[in-house]
Amino acid sequence: MSTPGIVIAAPSSGSGKTTIATGLMGALRRAGHRVAPFKVGPDFIDPGYHGMAAGRPGRNLDPVLVGDHFIGPLYRHGSDDADIAVVEGVMGLFDGRISDAPAAGAARGSSAHVAGLLGTPVILVVDARGQSHSVGALVHGFATFDTAVRLVGVILNRVGSARHEAVLRQGCEQAGVAVLGAVPRTEELSVPSRHLGLVTAVEHGRRAHAAVDAMAELVARHVDLPAVVAAARSDVSADPWTPELAEPTGAPVTVALAAGRAFTFNYAEHGELLGAAGADVVAFDPLTDPLPPNTSALVIPGGFPEEFGPDLSANHAVREQIAALAGSGAPIHAECAGLTYLADDLDGHPMCGVIAGSASFTESLTLGYRDAVAVTDSSLHRIGDRVVGHEFHRTAMHYAPDRQPAWRYRGRSGAMVDDGVVQDGVHAGYLHTHPAAHPEAIARFVRAAARSKLAG
Repeated sequence: MSTPGIVIAAPSSGSGKTTIATGLMGALRRAGHRVAPFKVGPDFIDPGYHGMAAGRPGRNLDPVLVGDHFIGPLYRHGSDDADIAVVEGVMGLFDGRISDAPAAGAARGSSAHVAGLLGTPVILVVDARGQSHSVGALVHGFATFDTAVRLVGVILNRVGSARHEAVLRQGCEQAGVAVLGAVPRTEELSVPSRHLGLVTAVEHGRRAHAAVDAMAELVARHVDLPAVVAAARSDVSADPWTPELAEPTGAPVTVALAAGRAFTFNYAEHGELLGAAGADVVAFDPLTDPLPPNTSALVIPGGFPEEFGPDLSANHAVREQIAALAGSGAPIHAECAGLTYLADDLDGHPMCGVIAGSASFTESLTLGYRDAVAVTDSSLHRIGDRVVGHEFHRTAMHYAPDRQPAWRYRGRSGAMVDDGVVQDGVHAGYLHTHPAAHPEAIARFVRAAARSKLAG
C-alpha cells in the first residue's frame, strides 16, 4: 500500500502555500507522524525547508522532467517508512508547462496533474486578504473546474480578524467546501528572497530552523491536523523507484560533490544513483574546503555562486585542484551555477579557469522547460541522447568561439540555443536534468571516473 498523502495547492503563486506546507510538515512531525515531504516541479529551494520540517530529504515530483510513469515510483521511494506525505504544489493548482496545456483541465506538470497521478486529494491555500463572501465563488470555481481533482478542503491564510474568518467560512460553506484551518496574518514569518526565489535554507542557517519551527507552531494552532490526516489518500500501485537502476560499475571511486551555501541545487536521487553505481560520494564546500582525498570525479550542482564570488575566488587551493582534475581528463559534471564556477571568471572574480569564457549576472531571468539533444559525446551522454531539462538562471556565459556545446534546444525566444561545453571529461551547461530519468548517464559518469582513476 502506498503512503497516504495530501497535496497543498493554491489559486496562484504568492498565496503562502510554502509557509503552510512547511508548517504542516513540521506540525505533523511534532504530533508524532513520520512525514514524507515533496515538492511539485523542478524547485530546489523549497525542499530544503521541507527537509528541515520533516527530518528527511525533501524530494521533487516533476512529470515533465521524469515522465508520468516515474511519479508513483519516486513517491513510493521517498515516502518509504512514512505514515503520511505532504506534497507542496507549484504556482496555481492547474498551472504547468504552458506548451503542454490541454484544451481543458490541468496543464502537464501542474499540482493537479501530480495529484491525479498519485490519487491524492488537494487542500487549497487561499490568501484571504481583500476577500470576504467572494471567497466562496473562488473556491467553487477551483472545486468544479476539473472534476478529476478532489478538493477536500481549504486553509484560509492571512486572515485579518475573527469577524473576517467568520465571513470567509460562510462563503466556503456556501461553496460546499470544508474549511480545515484559518491562519492569521504573521508578517514576521516571511523568509528572505532574492532573484530566483527564497534564500536557501542552508544559507539562512539557524534562522531557517527558527522560521520552520514558527511555521510548524502556527499551523499546529490554526489548522485541524486530525482532519488533514483523515483526508490523506493515495493510489499508487507501481513498485518503488530504486537507484540500483544505475547498474554498479564494480570499481569504487570517490566522487566529490560541491555543496555548502553556494551550491545547493541538487536532487536527492542524484547522490543515491551515484552511490548505487559504485561511487563514494563525498560533499565539500568550495567556499572553504579542498577537494576530498582521492577524488576521481566532480559534480558541481546549481546554486548561487554569484552571491559568493569573492569568497569562491579566495579559495585558490580548490580552484587549482579543480583545474588540475579537469586537465587530467577526469569526469566533471556541472549544471547551471556549476557551469559559471568552471569559467575563467564570474562578474570579474577569477574562478576555476576550466572553461574559456566569462560569466556575468544579468537582470534577465531565463526560465522554462527545454526539450534538448546532446550534440557532443561526453562523460554523461552519447551524441543524440534526448532529455527534457529546465533552465533557471539570471547569469549569462560568454564563451570562447571554438567550444563544443553540450546541448541544443529551442530557447525561450524560439531560436535554437547551443548550451554549455564538453571538453575532455567535462560536461557543463545551464540545463538542469533529473538524474532519476537518466540512470544510464550516471552509470556512464561513474565508469568514466573508474577509467580515469586507473589511468591516473
